[in-house]
Amino acid sequence: MPGTIQLQMKKILVTGGCGYIGSHTIVDLIENGFDVISIDDNSRSTDYAIKGIEKITGKKIKNYTIDLKDYHATRSVFSENTDITGIIHFAAFKAVGESVEKPLMYYENNMFSLINLLNCVKEFNIPYFVFSSSCTVYGSPDIIPVTEQSPTKPAESPYGATKQMGERMIEDISKAEKVNTILLRYFNPVGAHPSIEIGELPLGKPMNLVPAITQTAIGKLPKMLVYGTDYDTRDGSCVRDYIHVSDIAHAHTLALQYLIDGRNKTKCDTFNLGSGNGVTVLEAIRMFEEVSGIKLNYEIGPRRPGDVVAIYANNNYAVESLGWKTKYDLREMMRSAWEWEKKLKTATDLTK
Repeated sequence: MPGTIQLQMKKILVTGGCGYIGSHTIVDLIENGFDVISIDDNSRSTDYAIKGIEKITGKKIKNYTIDLKDYHATRSVFSENTDITGIIHFAAFKAVGESVEKPLMYYENNMFSLINLLNCVKEFNIPYFVFSSSCTVYGSPDIIPVTEQSPTKPAESPYGATKQMGERMIEDISKAEKVNTILLRYFNPVGAHPSIEIGELPLGKPMNLVPAITQTAIGKLPKMLVYGTDYDTRDGSCVRDYIHVSDIAHAHTLALQYLIDGRNKTKCDTFNLGSGNGVTVLEAIRMFEEVSGIKLNYEIGPRRPGDVVAIYANNNYAVESLGWKTKYDLREMMRSAWEWEKKLKTATDLTK
């Protein structure tokens, strides 16, 4: 049956395992019978996620606190774990606005880390590789919803460019080596694990919409800016496709199993991971206000460099091929994000 996960007890390396999507994916992998190790240098995260994973799963997780730009340190993980079957690669800088301000930092971090990892894939004959890509590879699409066949247009930001380059590198190595790969282009992950033990933990000022909303509502931020309401959309604000982080996480497990089962159509398959629904920034704010009962303090600001006007997914290919379907709607995304934010207020050890 497509999408049914068989217990494998295969060892999977998750890079960026202390991060937002990485931590939720580790939980999903463990719950589906995989053994997991993590690499995360904690430059954009803390080890609190590991504690949360252990509370949810009852499993101890080994995290290697190394920088993937350090090839020798990266290689040492593979030397120590010669039974790694697959890799899910999340570790990257991901803030669109910051990438516009600091492009070289993004190219250095995101590309060098991937190159080092792919060199280890080649040397240690790792058969399966799943890449955390992004809808930013589509640039500003002419037609929405986008499908996997939609053209990739010039990236609107250096962050998007690193994802386009990363995809090309993985496509090329999949042709030259024995590794089978999947590119997962996901849209806007939000929310927190239903247990509220793990969630999004941005260090510094949040760059994404939902943490900006919840931090404003809780009082961490005095107000939030909506970047532009003069776009050609139904209410003038940007349109995005929001998807619950646990739904995204499960798609990674399904993608890995898809490769292990040999169901991949090519050496490098691509899937969109989105809800299939476009939601404007102002609609997302209104849903949060409805769920929380709080009137959000926000102002309309200028457009932000690097933002595309509107994008949302056609997810039919992932649904049909991976057996994937979303469980959580926008209301639950906002509810869990708010519960997580309230927990952050009282849990003083979260950022230590």
